[in-house]
Amino acid sequence: MTTSPRDFHHPYEPYEIQKQLMNAVYDCISEGKVGIFESPTGTGKSLSLICSTLTWLREEQGRAFTQEVDLQGDDAEPEWIVEQAKRHRTEKLIQQRLDLESRSSEIRRNELRQKIEYVRGKPAKKRVKFSQEGGLLELGDGDQFLLDDYESDDEKGRPAAAMSHGGAISSATIELMQRLGEPTKLTNKDADTEPPDELKVFFCSRTHSQLSQFVSELRRVRLPSAPWFDRKIGPSPTSGQQQQIVKHLPLGSRKNLCINTKVAMAGSTTAINERCLELQQPSVSQEKKCTFLPKKENEALVNDFRDHTLARIRDIEDLGALGKRMGICPYYSARASIRPSEIVTLPYQLLLLKSAREALGISLKGHIVVIDEAHNLMDAISGMHSITVSHLQLHRCQGQLRIYLQKFRNKLRGKNRVYVTQIVRLIDSVTQCIDELALKNHGNEVLVDVSKLMGGKGVDQINLHKLVRYLNDSKLARKVDGYVDFAADKGLDGSDSRTASTPVLTHVQGFLGALMNPTAEGRFFLEQDESSSVALRYMLLDPTYHFKEVVEEARAVVLAGGTMSPMDDYARHLFAYVPAERLKTWSCGHIIPKDNLFVRSISQSSDGTDLDFSFTKRESVPVVHALGRCILEMAATIPDGLVLFFPSYAYLDHVANQWQKAAPNSTNVWNRLERLKPVFMESKCSSSVENTLLQYSKAIDKGSGGILLSVVGGKLSEGINFSDKLGRGVAIVGLPFPNIQSAQWKAKMEYIERSTLDRGGTSAEGKAAGREFYENACMRAVNQSIGRAIRHQKDYASILLLDRRYSRTRISDKLPGWIKQGLPPSNAAFTFPDIIGQLHSFFQPKH
Repeated sequence: MTTSPRDFHHPYEPYEIQKQLMNAVYDCISEGKVGIFESPTGTGKSLSLICSTLTWLREEQGRAFTQEVDLQGDDAEPEWIVEQAKRHRTEKLIQQRLDLESRSSEIRRNELRQKIEYVRGKPAKKRVKFSQEGGLLELGDGDQFLLDDYESDDEKGRPAAAMSHGGAISSATIELMQRLGEPTKLTNKDADTEPPDELKVFFCSRTHSQLSQFVSELRRVRLPSAPWFDRKIGPSPTSGQQQQIVKHLPLGSRKNLCINTKVAMAGSTTAINERCLELQQPSVSQEKKCTFLPKKENEALVNDFRDHTLARIRDIEDLGALGKRMGICPYYSARASIRPSEIVTLPYQLLLLKSAREALGISLKGHIVVIDEAHNLMDAISGMHSITVSHLQLHRCQGQLRIYLQKFRNKLRGKNRVYVTQIVRLIDSVTQCIDELALKNHGNEVLVDVSKLMGGKGVDQINLHKLVRYLNDSKLARKVDGYVDFAADKGLDGSDSRTASTPVLTHVQGFLGALMNPTAEGRFFLEQDESSSVALRYMLLDPTYHFKEVVEEARAVVLAGGTMSPMDDYARHLFAYVPAERLKTWSCGHIIPKDNLFVRSISQSSDGTDLDFSFTKRESVPVVHALGRCILEMAATIPDGLVLFFPSYAYLDHVANQWQKAAPNSTNVWNRLERLKPVFMESKCSSSVENTLLQYSKAIDKGSGGILLSVVGGKLSEGINFSDKLGRGVAIVGLPFPNIQSAQWKAKMEYIERSTLDRGGTSAEGKAAGREFYENACMRAVNQSIGRAIRHQKDYASILLLDRRYSRTRISDKLPGWIKQGLPPSNAAFTFPDIIGQLHSFFQPKH
């Protein structure tokens, strides 16, 4: 029996690999699995993810609705009574949803009418003006910065008020709810009036620009209505037939959504967060508080904002503009839209950080999680839970605490006095440890034992869990920073004005929290840069635990990316606890014809010099000049743009310097390259990257071609599309292996070996697992750089891998499937002149 193909409601006729991807994602969600999907950039991955997940969602809504209304009646009850009860329940469930749909429909009609009137030149109605300003803390004698009395917590460390919520709501949230006049205890009435928590898809990507592109694709899709939607709610103003719009909610940080100009101008995300919370403090008079904050009195406005948000598909900029137009904070008000939404888009941090999910009221229980651009997911999780504190920050923190204590030491009572004393002792202990280690190790990166950081007088008696909880509950960092600014403005205590936009104690507080992490999960390192600036860094080694809750709560998890290879790392180092039968991996080829891709690895130059860019050999003059001769011949053969990726900025600088040196009786390599095409070089300074790319693009557009020298892992290796003429050739020079002798990589390798032993493996298997992880880290960076080329079906390009190690099966097997398909079976047998001839034959009929 053959099953009919699924209709995924794709807006275009999908390619075969898009159909395969949609079916694979659909099955993954249906079976509640964890899926890792690789689909090269340019294959319509985003649209395929949207169509497959939302098709499943609509179908599941139908199944769930049927089950919800299908009452199991008592056999003794007459059939008409069962049918009547079922009809009543069905009407109630439908009406709940249709009320929101009706309001959304009316909003869309009004917005369409306003748009038509604007096009016809009819003046818009005057809108009510809202103040764009919010006050800062009022200046008095400084007593407003005195800590409130701190009472003992219950035996489990949670304030009593939080216990009434079963611990689901933090004490800080309860405090804010009380100040806003919100009830701090959910009643049955509150639960009944809340909109239903719809089954939804959480779609996550790295940046808001990527999410905006996703929203653009989402607008193209037209899905069938849910089964309950067939009840009439009014005709469409254009077609006469009403369509059910996907209820989409974009979420972002205060930096993206704040509409209070005095808060938004604070600059960094952390500074904006602090300024926003400052304005919510009890010490701020009512007239100085932020006027946009949702409260009990404007609950109707919050609900109106929710209806407008879900009435049409908006991106994060639209949401901010909507909040500004309605005079309500979009950051806080968006939370009311979470429950009734069907798809929520949000950046990495808001999904991956448990504290961020709790702050937004996000529950993943039973929902679908899709993470796009997931190739660096493990690094992203580790980065979010790693933190660095500089020696200067610690000294500044000590100074600010001294200023604060000069004013309030005699006014601190009870637990406040105890905990502030402990904080001073702990920071003094960490600072002293850094001073001693920096003096002893003369700038070398070293592993730091936690016991040494906690070695100060009386520090070993400190309960870190209680201390960090005190810092969170008491808002000490905000009080100290506020008083230091106040004292500086008044010229008190010889204090200096603020030198950083983020309260330094807030940053140090985050670092102190890392001291509580299990020793096995991460390590502390002392770092020292070229300017002799010393810093202490906590690095998370194992991201497993921090992602485990997402996997266990969600119905299904989908990781997708253009370059997910090698995939072994995800199973071994992120999903080691997931049963093999629940894991699903899938990879596809490219949509381009095979004739549009040319891939070769190059082991020797034309004169027979080995292209060995290992760390000990790559700086030799013969190797550098052999590379130059290869690039000269490649640039003369490849039309338009040629992009070269080097393993590091330091090596790129070394090669450029060697090429620019005058050779005896000949023109240097750099000048010969410039005679062929203009040469552009990526700088480590991120501010110049955009201009470099612009100049390179202009040269290509003029028809003169261009050579762009860039770095694997640099700004140009991620998020930049070298499509068509911008990237007719992409060459990878060497293999960008991390420095295995660094303290951080030694710690990583030791951790992997120890984890292998803990799972019952042998010492040899542990070393092999460490080596595999090390090679995979290198090849994942290579694959990401390769993925910058070939961006659509009619694109064509050459991929050249310059290093004899690429001919080894162990390395070439880690390339993406679509790249491996372009490698010839006898690849290693080709000489460089052979490859140049093949390259000429590849481009001749196309150019």
